[in-house]
Amino acid sequence: MKDLIKHALLAREQAYAPYSNFPVGAALRGKSGKIYPGCNVENAAFGASICAERVALARAISEGEREFLQLAIVADLPKGPTPCGICRQALWEFGDLQIITANLAGDATVYRLGELLPHAFGDFRRDDGFENC
Repeated sequence: MKDLIKHALLAREQAYAPYSNFPVGAALRGKSGKIYPGCNVENAAFGASICAERVALARAISEGEREFLQLAIVADLPKGPTPCGICRQALWEFGDLQIITANLAGDATVYRLGELLPHAFGDFRRDDGFENC
């Protein structure tokens, strides 16, 4: 867990956050053991911004990883950040992974994604994928 938080801290240093001044780093551990870092990238057209969690996810997907174990997210908050709704749903597509939220000192809280996104749209555990339709 500490190694994942360290990767997220390093990724945070690369954040592009000139509008919010709120840099966030994330690190996603694939089932393969490989770690995929990501940082938030803001844009003046706010809808074009992307969260650190989805940057890490897109990076992993682009490299062929499809199964994930853990995601660490780091920001300058007392208890660490939790993923936004869009990130929760994007991650849910790949399973009920462990979410580690940490502050800059490395103090961490651990959740399951399902705890953070109850009644998610779609259920990766069902064969038809249409539980909520």
